[in-house]
Amino acid sequence: MYTHGDVAALRDALQEGLSISSAVSRAREAVSGDTNVLAGALGSYELDRAETAMEGAIALRSVERSVEEVLLPGLQEIGERHGFDSAPWAFAARWGRDWLLRAQRLSPPPNRAVTVLIGDATGGDLEMDALAMRALELFCSRAGARVLPLPVSGVSGLAEVITAFSPQAVVIAGASVADDDVARWAYGVRTVSGALPVALFRRVSRGRTTGATLLDDGPLEAHRQVLGIVDSQYVSPFAPAAPELPEAELAFDDAVPSVGRRWLQA
Repeated sequence: MYTHGDVAALRDALQEGLSISSAVSRAREAVSGDTNVLAGALGSYELDRAETAMEGAIALRSVERSVEEVLLPGLQEIGERHGFDSAPWAFAARWGRDWLLRAQRLSPPPNRAVTVLIGDATGGDLEMDALAMRALELFCSRAGARVLPLPVSGVSGLAEVITAFSPQAVVIAGASVADDDVARWAYGVRTVSGALPVALFRRVSRGRTTGATLLDDGPLEAHRQVLGIVDSQYVSPFAPAAPELPEAELAFDDAVPSVGRRWLQA
């Protein structure tokens, strides 16, 4: 239930005569300290020190917690300090993206018969939403699922890819792509796969969202929600198949706003 860093902080605090509540406060300060070290290293363009900061974070907590509690907040701090259209932000964001991609390449191979399709509706690698989406991919991969990220702008040839991977759930991530483009991509997926459970990650729909799950903005909780959605769809091969619910047909329609549905109807 606790990381080595949590236990060490409690042990050291108790040895110093501090109370449990004081030990908890110290642990939180340690997390903030790691974030500051990473932000300071990236702000000074010291890549070796940034790598060391993340190695130190992983030594005391899981990869997932290190990303959510240190990496992403550190990058967010750089963006807020210099501006998300600045050169320092671009430098830090590219380093963060590369770190997440390296971590995903080191993840164990999928051990679950689960494929999650992620529709990339972000504005590119230099968006905070894109980095959070990469973190979501990493966490799902480390949980044993196969992840298939595709840009929502890529509709041509979509059927062949969907047929090859047969996803069990769809996540539409990011809010930079127009609703009509998302609707067009979702229609292409649905044409091949039928109704699939849909979740929205860091995307606020202006239409109805009945039938679509709004995921937490944090990738750690969001990946748990996604796997929960997939697990809830599983039906044992020894159990009789449940009748298809009419509401299931609305999954994709409800994941996109009314303007998208009007386009589909036309």
